[in-house]
Amino acid sequence: MDRCVVLVDAGYLLGAAASLLAGEPARPRIAVDHARLIQGLRERAEADTGRELLRIYWFDGAPDRVPQPEHRRLRVMPRVTVRLGALTRSDGRWAQKGVDAAMHAELTELARNRACADIVLVTGDGDLLPGLMSAKEHGVAVHLWAVQAADGDYNQSEDLVAEADERRVLDRAWITQAVRVSEPQANGGLPRTDIAAILSAPLPEKGSGESGTPAEPATNGTAPAPAACPAQGGEAPSPPTPKGVPTPKDLASLGRPVPPPATATLRWSSDRGWIERGPGDEPGETAALPTLAQLTSAEQRWADREEDITTVGGDPFEVGQVFARRWTERLANETPLRQLSTEYPRIPHRIDGELLRYAARFGLLAHKDDQIDEQDRYAIRAGFWREVDGRTGAERAPS
Repeated sequence: MDRCVVLVDAGYLLGAAASLLAGEPARPRIAVDHARLIQGLRERAEADTGRELLRIYWFDGAPDRVPQPEHRRLRVMPRVTVRLGALTRSDGRWAQKGVDAAMHAELTELARNRACADIVLVTGDGDLLPGLMSAKEHGVAVHLWAVQAADGDYNQSEDLVAEADERRVLDRAWITQAVRVSEPQANGGLPRTDIAAILSAPLPEKGSGESGTPAEPATNGTAPAPAACPAQGGEAPSPPTPKGVPTPKDLASLGRPVPPPATATLRWSSDRGWIERGPGDEPGETAALPTLAQLTSAEQRWADREEDITTVGGDPFEVGQVFARRWTERLANETPLRQLSTEYPRIPHRIDGELLRYAARFGLLAHKDDQIDEQDRYAIRAGFWREVDGRTGAERAPS
């Protein structure tokens, strides 16, 4: 077929770009305009090969191969296919697994099936040398692109460079059209007042009957850990008290949850640390607010899933907004919406739990470095309240 194909090793491309612009190969140090980057790759490939683009394959790693927000944005772009390998942590460093093998398999299949006449490889890994040689034997012209090295030296395998039919270096001027150094921001670029309001929610007085913050469902599917309850023959041993939000190790140390009696007090993880909550703490009107699942028909559920796959990028703030938009639009009247608005910044725990379970579909709230990502939670809730306030016209005073 008289087309060209681009195979991108995202770890190489973005890591080398970070080294060039920020001085270290840490991808969080750079901000990427993926739409502009893809458009730049397409235009350069078509200009270099003189052929129309068939497709861009984007190879990257992700924890448990769960698409991250950037992968969700990329995979709905025209002529872009995302292939994910695993991202694992070893000796304190992140490493991709399976990405090279996937690139090798795609490279050889494209050449063997004569799906294209030219293949552009954006990589530096010498493990792709056998695949490159195989593609050449099938009559495919192989173009090897490099990112300008920060030290002026090669950042690619010399054997790979020697075997390529054509070479090009993507220089600093080209890279900076779509990539820039990321400015450090305490709140990840989200509106400071939204998250500040959630963080500053007052804790309740003991016995006041108000929690002040939403109950947290356990993100790994386990129930909240009960407080120690009396057992026959003595008291149950007290588990170690977690500091702040529990880590997976803390949760594991609590053992299998024992159903508490009806009068027991549960300890819920909240965005202000650990708080006490009794079974009747939530006001009746708030506890009766309908969940999104109760408001959603089978047809709407299918349409929601389609929108999640094709439109929602997966940014935490955006996820909170999408959930709130669906919830508010499906209410039969505005009474529940006005009731919810009076609870700001506290989200009733039934709705909050459903919100966080929805966010988990996008790979958010994952355990990162053995810590539950609280910043994502703040951003999700901030997005939720921004959408609700937009519907009610409420104006929140900055905290």
